[in-house]
Amino acid sequence: MSFYVYILESVITGKYYVGQTSNLEERLQRHNSGRNQSTRSGVPWELKWWKEFESRSASMEEESRIKKLKKRKGIERHVLKNGYRGVAQPG
Repeated sequence: MSFYVYILESVITGKYYVGQTSNLEERLQRHNSGRNQSTRSGVPWELKWWKEFESRSASMEEESRIKKLKKRKGIERHVLKNGYRGVAQPG
């Protein structure tokens, strides 16, 4: 089973959201349906970057590392440096 770390960008606010999941398409739909309280105010969200991992623990470590960066420029630098995919949809 694959796990993913992903970064969303709010079309409304321009803010980023960092998360991890085992089903990227379903998770993006949940964020955009307003079912997630922490992202409800930013709907709609666009998937900006994602990276696949072989284990949940590895994806959680990467998610934590990115969240510690906090600032937009730091997140963007990390994404470019670590080979994330810039895509509109997974796959």
